[in-house]
Amino acid sequence: MELGANQRILVIDDEESLRQMLALLLSREGLLVESAANGEEGLSLAEKREYDYILCDIMMPVMDGIGFLKKAHEAGVTAPIIMMSAYGTMESAIHCMKEGAYDYISKPFHPDEILLTLKKADERERLKSENRRLKEELAGSYCFRNIISGHPRMKEIFDQIRKVCDYKTTVLILGESGTGKELVAKAIHYNSTRRHGPFIPINCGAIPENLLESELFGHMRGAFTDATMDKAGLFELADNGTLFLDEIGEMSFPLQVKLLRVLQEGEIRRVGAVTPKKIDVRVISATSKTLSREVTDGRFRGDLFYRLNVFTIQLPPLRERMEDLPLLVGHFLTKNAAKLGIPPPRMTPQAMKCLMAYSWPGNIRELENCIERSLVLAEEGITLETLPDTVRERHDATGSVVLPADSLSLKVAVEEMERRLIRKALDRTHGNRTHAARILEISHRSLLYKLKEYSIDRNFSG
Repeated sequence: MELGANQRILVIDDEESLRQMLALLLSREGLLVESAANGEEGLSLAEKREYDYILCDIMMPVMDGIGFLKKAHEAGVTAPIIMMSAYGTMESAIHCMKEGAYDYISKPFHPDEILLTLKKADERERLKSENRRLKEELAGSYCFRNIISGHPRMKEIFDQIRKVCDYKTTVLILGESGTGKELVAKAIHYNSTRRHGPFIPINCGAIPENLLESELFGHMRGAFTDATMDKAGLFELADNGTLFLDEIGEMSFPLQVKLLRVLQEGEIRRVGAVTPKKIDVRVISATSKTLSREVTDGRFRGDLFYRLNVFTIQLPPLRERMEDLPLLVGHFLTKNAAKLGIPPPRMTPQAMKCLMAYSWPGNIRELENCIERSLVLAEEGITLETLPDTVRERHDATGSVVLPADSLSLKVAVEEMERRLIRKALDRTHGNRTHAARILEISHRSLLYKLKEYSIDRNFSG
């Protein structure tokens, strides 16, 4: 690896011959070299202009290298400082490193040794710069402009995120499956002062109850049969960052008690541990369930609910912000076409009208899956034929029933119409089956029968 052309380097040494030798050597490598005869002169230069690297002798008059090192850091000099000494000992090297030196070289040294040390420093600085860039890019991936929406309700949610992101306040995100709850949690984290800390998600419903405690809090060796070594839990790993507890409504009662203690005390205890450990973790939780109803029905602790429910964000389902669908379709077409290595295809107006007519029970996740599937099948653009049957057979462009291909069955048409009207009634009544039955002018028992017959399972109440 070559050093960057026109990088600026400062050489600080009381030996004029050494300064001249280093100036000649480093100039041949394309570096711009300036020099100083002691630490005081070097500090004056370093405070006036920026250098990419500094080479500094330890034993000098007026101000020695250790004095320069301390003063330079106090003055905010950020260039890597490499110390040099003809009286090198392990103790002096360690002392320099403790004071913040990047590296230490003993005199006399071979020119290649200096070049190698500078190249190592250059490589490290490039990696640090790339790491910062990637972190900024990652944060940008979850900023508000990448949550695709122009709907007024979503703009309100963006305002909520801005207000809460820099506080440690627990946030509860509510919404149906597929509405983007984790995306909102990431937006809160990456727009907060914790953005440089970890963001760790866990789905509480996807891990068996007997493993979830160890996963969250960690365990000590020998705490149970398979505990062959100490293991940090996700709370410890999320220290100084954010832990996202998805589907919090699936957590068992015993674990709810332990989570409540963590939120109250700010400390965790590994399974099998004697002493607790302090942590600094922001908790964001999410659920597709109605937690207040879960509390009423005795399936969720009220005290934990009120602890989690300090700041609530309610995400609307896609069917309530259909104005966003064309934006989302365009976004997913571009994103998934790039993933498949193809140019984004054209979508026919008929296909778009069909997408607009569908109710999207699986929300944005279902829409993205639909677009990805259509891209795989598309030969001359996204058409009605490339859309999934569940979407294509619901409606035609005018909102009337679309029959399966080549079907003229009156029975099938009636069933499709009933499905559509039942879903529309349930949507209008926010899932209340009693009110929906009244709108449909059928008995509650008949509605329950039809829900079962048509496999409409939306976890509605009533």
